Amino acid sequence: MLSRQTVLVIDDSQVIHRIVRARIEDLGVDTVDAFNGAEGLQIARREQPDLILLDVNLESESGFDICARLKQDPETYQIPVIFISGAEDAFNKVKAFDLGAVDFVTKPFDPAELKARVRAALKTKALMDMLTTQAQLDGLTALHNRGYFDQRLAQELSAGRRYDRPVGLLLIDVDHFKSINDSFGHPKGDEVLRKLADVMRSAMRESDICCRYGGEEMAVILAESSPADAYQAGVRLLEEIRNSSALMAILGRPVTVSIGAACATPDMKATPETLLRDADKALYRAKAAGRNRVATGFDPNVSAA
Repeated sequence: MLSRQTVLVIDDSQVIHRIVRARIEDLGVDTVDAFNGAEGLQIARREQPDLILLDVNLESESGFDICARLKQDPETYQIPVIFISGAEDAFNKVKAFDLGAVDFVTKPFDPAELKARVRAALKTKALMDMLTTQAQLDGLTALHNRGYFDQRLAQELSAGRRYDRPVGLLLIDVDHFKSINDSFGHPKGDEVLRKLADVMRSAMRESDICCRYGGEEMAVILAESSPADAYQAGVRLLEEIRNSSALMAILGRPVTVSIGAACATPDMKATPETLLRDADKALYRAKAAGRNRVATGFDPNVSAA
């Protein structure tokens, strides 16, 4: 594995936590402990573990109820769940698999069996992550594609409402891209888009999500970014693109973009559609003002030439 995987154990027994850790520690994984369902749900959303070991009979609630909530949450539904139970009951096993669990292990654990089942689940998760990542990348720019953008924007807005934090959005359009294709040819236009993607990756924060929105339009989702943060991110990106020697070398002149910046604060109850609409209006404003600038969706009087 290129990076260590994480296993979240949700069980109300400290003994079980110690046993599980001892049994799987040589798999090279990190373990995280939760002693009730509410704590487990919170940790699952925050840490995004690669696997959850979930007790069927928690002291205050049913593990089945916790699993159902995990599978209904867009932030956690893809995390595989292995149920652990003190009773090998066929009804419980059927219910576990119906809820979307990938396996069912009975206490007391056979050390080799538990390790094998955890190893198999983690290998499958790593493979699925690799395939999912490949399916979510744009073939030309290697940025995230439109499908991933739509999914992630909805997730970030949901998390923003839950944790009371704003979400910013930039829409970026290459100025006069049609004339680039007409004058220099489509291969040069493609090269411009590839280099633009490189500039975006280097200019934005690691937590920012850079995507190809469609054609010559790109988008950046800005987690935990206030209106001022979103605007400044747009200005920073604009300057990086203006001054990129790699982009200039392609056409023998600078490549410029127009950027629309928008922000959804927790009190706005924004949807992906409304945030996109605000960013698109801001992008139109930047183009109407002469292109090669940033305009905002939260203050029509703020722009940067």
